[in-house]
Amino acid sequence: MTKPMRDFTRGELEWRPWIAPLDLNSATQEQLVALKVTPSNRAVGAYSLVLAHDPEALSERSPLYNGIMFGAKGLPRAERELGAVTASRVNGCSYCASVHALRFVQLTKEPDVMERIQKDGVEADLEPRLKAIVDYSAKLTRDPTAITPADAAPLRAQGLGDLEILDLTHAVAMFAWANRLMQTLGEPATPAREGNPL
Repeated sequence: MTKPMRDFTRGELEWRPWIAPLDLNSATQEQLVALKVTPSNRAVGAYSLVLAHDPEALSERSPLYNGIMFGAKGLPRAERELGAVTASRVNGCSYCASVHALRFVQLTKEPDVMERIQKDGVEADLEPRLKAIVDYSAKLTRDPTAITPADAAPLRAQGLGDLEILDLTHAVAMFAWANRLMQTLGEPATPAREGNPL
């Protein structure tokens, strides 16, 4: 077993499971139904196929993830992605950090933000709104019991309201769970092809 990557590479990493993914040819009807509600509209990936071994949990997890990360109201999606990247950096999940860094860049066309986070981590020098989001997300990830009402003040100063702060909190909390699943069920790997540049 190779040592998990911690380099937070530019470009999207692949994920190699340590548990055999579900074989769709032998899937139960319950598993097939659960797989229809996965977050991606691309082909079913290895992660979802591993989670499909427990279709009841997957059928709850996927709509929850979709609601948190793709909800139409509240915090802009790119800023939810920034919260996900921050949580993933703090938790050491280079796979999730790579995926959501790429999504942030696709949504914002601002690769310099992710380049700074790649270089300097969550201490990166960012414009005030993004810095407030990263600081809150990092503290929430490191020590959720240390969060107090005062931690919302920098977010409010940058124009975030209650729904936006709740959305950010949901995104960061989702990745407390997602990172742990990813890191205990498999490992990141560099794709055979050249990674997508940020």
